[in-house]
Amino acid sequence: MSNILIIKHGSLGDIAQACGAIQDISENHKGDQIHLLTTKPYFELFKKNPHISNVILDKRLSKINLIYLYLLMREIKKHNFSKVYDLQNSSRTSFYKNILFPKADKTIWCSTETTLPEGTTKKDFDKDSVLSRFDYQLKSSGINTNHTMKPDFSWSTVDISEIKKSYELDKYIILFPFCSPHLTTKKWPYYNDLISMINDKFQNKFKVVTAPGPYEIEDAKNINALCVLDNGKALNISQLSGFIKDSSFVVANDTGPAHITAHLGSKGIALFGSHTTPFKVSIERDNFKAIQAPELSKLSAEKVFERLSEIIS
Repeated sequence: MSNILIIKHGSLGDIAQACGAIQDISENHKGDQIHLLTTKPYFELFKKNPHISNVILDKRLSKINLIYLYLLMREIKKHNFSKVYDLQNSSRTSFYKNILFPKADKTIWCSTETTLPEGTTKKDFDKDSVLSRFDYQLKSSGINTNHTMKPDFSWSTVDISEIKKSYELDKYIILFPFCSPHLTTKKWPYYNDLISMINDKFQNKFKVVTAPGPYEIEDAKNINALCVLDNGKALNISQLSGFIKDSSFVVANDTGPAHITAHLGSKGIALFGSHTTPFKVSIERDNFKAIQAPELSKLSAEKVFERLSEIIS
């Protein structure tokens, strides 16, 4: 039995996307122990993943913090990993490789760097979709990829019937009108107009709700939807997944909850401006679609409602 390491730090959307790749790695290493290196927001979440034996915390402190770096490298080295699958493919994980396996090829360290197609630059390779890049990376390292292109995030869910009961929720549409403060180009401005249309056209068949993150609760007061919390606190990731799984529909900006919805197989749409494309982030699924506009301010509530009506029926 060997020890195998997977590296995936985040963000939330990236975590949902990587589930299929993690499952494929696990299924191709039956009998081995699968360890995963991740960051604090996803440490407890990944303990629930049935394809992972052990989760290692990376606090991602400064690379010049030599004491922390020494302790982390010591923790990794003690497992004597026979192979590493770098699904983060960042400058930080490349730095880790140079410390742990400086001369390793793809037989030891599987990353974009070690599996890059001949004659292709990383810049060109990164133009392909996220899941296609994972698929190529793993296949180049000898992994049969049955799940990489179709991640399943359902392992992350928990029963949220008590929360639904407390808010008297049966059929409901979730809106995720939030985004990071430094990524305002992802924010669609017409959610309240959409809410009015939903309430008017569906005659209150669905409750319209939102589930803000810890730093979005104040912003949620500006949205004319029921704000769902757990005893005054934001739902954790597993609760959020369960809440999305039980929903009738989701409308979201291009953020983590949109990717969760897509990879739970739930119905919904994501709204994209010009910051990236639905293809590149691999978000469209059978039940989950995207609408893209050159400027989100020019994407009307009428158009979003029209697409919602087509899919929800």
